[in-house]
Amino acid sequence: MDINITIIDREGVSHKIEAPTDMAMNLMEVVRSFELAPEGTIGVCGGMAMCASCQCYVLSNTELPEMQDDEEAMLSEAFYVKDNSRLGCQIQMTQEMEGLEVELAPES
Repeated sequence: MDINITIIDREGVSHKIEAPTDMAMNLMEVVRSFELAPEGTIGVCGGMAMCASCQCYVLSNTELPEMQDDEEAMLSEAFYVKDNSRLGCQIQMTQEMEGLEVELAPES
């Protein structure tokens, strides 16, 4: 079943998207598949939490999975980090993410 999420791209344009929950996709892969960021500017490491190209700011009160050490370490070195920063590759598209709203961080 699809869930409704909102992604604000780096130009400030809001995109309401129906993301599939049955394809084991994460937020970074959703952004790529809907082409909401230029090719090669997001998910550079392939979703291993080794770069911060998929950093986003979580704007909704959605309860997210707990941040793991590698994500925390990566964000501690990233640019433009805020209190609500997360790596998109670490947010799986599940039913619990219904209503998620995020803004893509600036390209660094």
